Order: sequence, then C-alpha cells, then structure tokens
Amino acid sequence: MFTQEQAPTVLGGTLYGAGGEKIGKIGQIFVDDESGRPEWVTVHTGLFGTHETFVPVAQGELNGNDLTVPFSKDQIKGAPNVDPENGHLGESSEDELYRYYGLSRGEVRSGGVAEGISTSGMSGTSDTGISDSAISDSAVSDTAYTDATATGSAYTDTAVAGTTGYETAGTDEVAGTTGYDTSGPTTDSAMTRSEERLRAGTETVEAGRARLRKWVETEQESVTVPVTKERARLVTEPITDANAGQAYDGPAISEEEHEVVLREERPVVATEAVPVERVRLETEQETRQETVTGEVRKERIDLDSDQGVDVAGDAGYRGTER
Repeated sequence: MFTQEQAPTVLGGTLYGAGGEKIGKIGQIFVDDESGRPEWVTVHTGLFGTHETFVPVAQGELNGNDLTVPFSKDQIKGAPNVDPENGHLGESSEDELYRYYGLSRGEVRSGGVAEGISTSGMSGTSDTGISDSAISDSAVSDTAYTDATATGSAYTDTAVAGTTGYETAGTDEVAGTTGYDTSGPTTDSAMTRSEERLRAGTETVEAGRARLRKWVETEQESVTVPVTKERARLVTEPITDANAGQAYDGPAISEEEHEVVLREERPVVATEAVPVERVRLETEQETRQETVTGEVRKERIDLDSDQGVDVAGDAGYRGTER
C-alpha cells in the first residue's frame, strides 16, 4: 500500500508480482472518491503493452518507484477486462475485480468508488464537477495533488500535459512523444511487427545396429567311392615246358595245403576345411521426403481509439472504439 503523497512517484514505475516476477509498467492510479486513498493501479500487459489490467494495491509494497503485489503474473493477466466510464471505476466493476482477486470491499475500504488518474493525457469532468487532469510519468511535484475533500482530486503537471503514448524520461518538456515498442520506452509512431519462421534441418542419430554372425551346422553328405575286393578262383593249366620244372618239384605223391590271402578295399571318410566365399556388411543411403510440423508465433497489431476518432487503416488490421 502507498499513500496519496507517494502516488505521483508510482506512475511509470514497474509492477512486480509474487516472487519478484516482473509484470509490466504502471499506467494509471485509481483513488477512492471519499478518502482519496489509492486503491487500484493499471498495468500494461500484452505483447506491446497495449492492454491495461486492474490490480488492487491494498496488499502492495512500495519500493522506490516500483510496486510489488502478492499476485502471480498469470493471475493478473487473467483479470476481468473492465472499462472505466468517464475516468471512474463503477461499483459493479470493482466488486467483480475484488471477487477475482479473492478480496472483499470491506477488507480494503469502507465504501465509495474509484476515480482514474491516467498517464495518457485523458481529461474530463468528475461527478462533482471537478476537472481530472492527466499526470505524466515524468517528474511531478507532490504538491500538485489536492486533497481538500478527496473527491474529484487530480494530479497535474502542465509541463507534460497532453503527452500521449508512454514516456518515462524525467524531462520538463516531452510533448508529442509517442509509442512504446520492444526497442525501448521512447520510439517513433510506428511499431515493428515480427513473426517466427519455421526452419527445418536434419541431424544424424543412431537408428539401429546390424551385425554379421557365423555359426557351424552339420549336415549329411553322400559321396560314391569305388572299392576293390579280391575273390578266389580255381584255375587249371596244362604242363608245358615253361612250368614243367615247377610241376616236378616235390614228391611224386603227397598231401599238402596251400593258402592264398584275399584283400579288399574299404571306404575311408576324412574332411578338410576350404574357403568358399567372403561375406561383408556394407551401408548404403536412401533419401525420402518427410513433412515436419511446428508452431510459430506471429505478432498482431490492432488499433484502440477513442469513440468518434476517424482512423483509416490497411486491410488486415483491426480497430476498436471505446
């Protein structure tokens, strides 16, 4: 929580959420009509900070120009979208915001509605007929805050009144500064729109392994081999001059035996190992077409203008009146 006197220093400061998470820039401060006590701030959210979300400051802690609240960034970004009427936040809108943040009106104040203090040069007339002037993010004197009745109170700084867009430089005269882009807080009147492009490449990864394995198996094989066998055969031959000597050798009459050895061949099996072929493992590459899909982000730009402002735009860009 911060006081009425500290309110000017908060404008343009940074809002931090639970755990020190940066939320965005503080754009407006809404004070209670009866007490003049600050109750709400708006924070710029979205891709270019074009949207404002309401955050209660009852549990906030001020650190210099920055404010820390006990809410997460997602919770703040998801807050209801309310639209103040003539710089005032209605009771129904307040109740809706309190319910969303888990607070009750009695926990933070005793009644009344809140009144806006803008950094965008908004001016108008409050319910009491007192003019509401804009306050810039640049240096503003605390004495510029009037709290005689705390109703229709305003911050004023004539040196920078009417400044549009978002200005954080502490100068005396910065009229005409516009725009707030990712390149810095002070830019020209144009925004840069970017988008992601899908780029596909390849990387080599191990898809599997192949190996050669050798084993021994036994099978039956038949081979025909010629074999020779001796047989006994009785042969008689007449006595001739050639064999007469052998015929008359020995006794004339006698008994005797004569033995002849018979032989035969038998198959003998033997094996030998001989190389028959060589086998190797080679790799070859094949190329095929494969489609990949991914998500890409594209920045979109829309226009948010005051009601009645005549704005012409190119096709494809949206405009919103408020």
